[in-house]
Amino acid sequence: MKTPKLRHGNVKSRKETALDAKLRKRLHGKPLELAEFLFKDEEIAYLQDYSNVVSIKRLGLNDHGPVHMRKVAINAMIMLDLLNNAGIKLNMEKEEIGTFEDSKIAVLIAAFLHDVGMTVGRHAHENIAAVIASPVVDRILEKFYGNDLRKRLVLRSLIIEAIAGHMATQESHSLEAGVILVADGCDMEKGRARIPMMLNTESRVGDIHKYSASSIDKVVISKGKERPINITVNMTTSVGFFQIEEVLFKKINASSIKQYIELYAGVRDKEMKCYL
Repeated sequence: MKTPKLRHGNVKSRKETALDAKLRKRLHGKPLELAEFLFKDEEIAYLQDYSNVVSIKRLGLNDHGPVHMRKVAINAMIMLDLLNNAGIKLNMEKEEIGTFEDSKIAVLIAAFLHDVGMTVGRHAHENIAAVIASPVVDRILEKFYGNDLRKRLVLRSLIIEAIAGHMATQESHSLEAGVILVADGCDMEKGRARIPMMLNTESRVGDIHKYSASSIDKVVISKGKERPINITVNMTTSVGFFQIEEVLFKKINASSIKQYIELYAGVRDKEMKCYL
């Protein structure tokens, strides 16, 4: 198994390429144009890569790099579409500042940059990410919104709110930021922990997070029965409940979209536990 390292040029792994294709299928219009730009941006690629080097090689933690950030983007787009299909307006629309398309753009940018604070370290990485991401956000918004200063400023605030709020260490109020918080929590399948599991075999404090994550088989985001969004987590062993209760549920509980979510989790072939 290859450990993460800095790329030379915009060279992608097969997994990144596959996730790009998956995300591309969910988009059209300006959000698709933006996604194509994000896929090719070297500054974002280098930041994502180095986030993973620090997270996995230096700190022995799980994936915080290009694959994770793409998965968060896909999770977020699924949830945005489910909310939109249910007739729920996001803050850009409710506040008569922009469109659903604008909200998608804000969430996409936040997803691709939310963990770049890991280039410095784990502690307060959400706030560090907001600082590191800010000039990148400005550059992207200037390209896609030109002289529309009002919308650029609002979108920047939404994006920074989503980045700074993705660990639920501070309250987020917009629905857009709430989507990033939950989308991040939903990337908890066993693949995210496989590299640190292989690299670090000695027992250490915090291993319960690693082992609980390795028991998560599949996270499915779909249309709910009573609420717009259903999140179902299938696991191979009951240790995965730790991951649900200590990571995902806490993020959902702190999210502005909590009222729109159904959450079920359980070991395969056994009765599912309903959290929401």
